[in-house]
Amino acid sequence: MPFRFLAPILGFALTSGASAQQVPADTPQPIDLRLPTENTHLFSGEPEKFYMYVDRNFEGQHSKPWEAGSFGFVRTPIRVNEDVVLTKFHEGIDIAPIKRDAAGNPLDLVSSIADGTVVHISPLAGRSNYGKYVVVEHRWENSSVYSLYAHLSKITVNPGDAVKAGSVLGQMGFTGDGINRERSHVHLEITFLMSRHFDDWQKNFGGGINYQGVFNGMNLAGVPAAEFYLAHKAKPELSFSEYVRSVPVYFKVSVPAPPTGTFDFIERYPWIVQGDAKDAVSWDIAFSATGHPIAFIPGTKPVVAPILSSIRPSAIPHRMLTRGLVIGEGNQASLSPNGKKLVALLTDDFPKLPAR
Repeated sequence: MPFRFLAPILGFALTSGASAQQVPADTPQPIDLRLPTENTHLFSGEPEKFYMYVDRNFEGQHSKPWEAGSFGFVRTPIRVNEDVVLTKFHEGIDIAPIKRDAAGNPLDLVSSIADGTVVHISPLAGRSNYGKYVVVEHRWENSSVYSLYAHLSKITVNPGDAVKAGSVLGQMGFTGDGINRERSHVHLEITFLMSRHFDDWQKNFGGGINYQGVFNGMNLAGVPAAEFYLAHKAKPELSFSEYVRSVPVYFKVSVPAPPTGTFDFIERYPWIVQGDAKDAVSWDIAFSATGHPIAFIPGTKPVVAPILSSIRPSAIPHRMLTRGLVIGEGNQASLSPNGKKLVALLTDDFPKLPAR
């Protein structure tokens, strides 16, 4: 039986809603978007040379699927009736090396995908599953979008450094959990920052030691990076917001309007609002299957607590299609405890600790 991939890997198509958007007078400037290494096989139709494979043993068969290096539900197969479903979410893309030394160590330099500022480095490999990693902030459409570069062997920048598209950040390696020299790669994410109060959220929900501040991977919600690259290649004037609006909605959550009338996330990403927020008493938040926000839609029906308001029907349990954020089957579904935690993070709906 073929594997079922539960999130798109390659390709791009605007939804009808996105294509109907009026182009504003202040059209965003085109992004100078580049791949982070010399590996350009994403654009040559050779994904098996672009992505780093994983070793897979399933039902007595060993394989090395390149697809497992792509974004989405591409790992950990299980059999569901007649289908083999891939259930583990991979939030970035794993780009394979082009150059190695005689010992097999990667020599590829890793560069910034666009102009920006280095906002975080994690130089101690043991403090994150990402190993040694760098985060760069990009100012697109008056909002901050972040790129993350993980599993580096060395980092050559510091927080506060201004970088251009193509500026070197470090060298590819195999630091972090579950990676060896043979599978060296750079793990790239293009992300939203979910909350500026992540440390408080983590402490409220019983997290461990947070060495990374707001740039902890749990606070960075990745979008399908390779799809964005391919879409931007086909349409160089494509904005990040236009791309985000094209991602299919899997579920929506209704939440009460905050006392301030808006959310910090909206203030940081104002283009994510769809509709007139003037008289909103609630908000519908549209999410992708992987849990990144697509739109905040003002609502007129009050709610007292976050509640799942719509879901794409599926015969496969929703927990397998949403990394456990939604539970149930078909049209019968609800937010799981992890889904409620995600919504709390996005809306800053948790107690804030006193400033020290």
